[in-house]
Amino acid sequence: MVTFETMKADEVKFGKNNFLEVARKKAVSEQGENEFIAISRGFFLPDGTKKFKRSIAIPDEDEIKNFIAEKIKEF
Repeated sequence: MVTFETMKADEVKFGKNNFLEVARKKAVSEQGENEFIAISRGFFLPDGTKKFKRSIAIPDEDEIKNFIAEKIKEF
């Protein structure tokens, strides 16, 4: 069984009810631990709770993080 821990997360709200969240997470299993960066999109329910729609996980490697940051700035 794998459990996920959120180590740090920041979000930005946009539109009427949407948000983007960037989080450092850790997957923990009997085989060990793996840290990664998760970028998620979601919305807020009427009671204020977050509902996630989509997510992408990227390895916590400088080369990949820099590539993504540069490409986002280019577009």
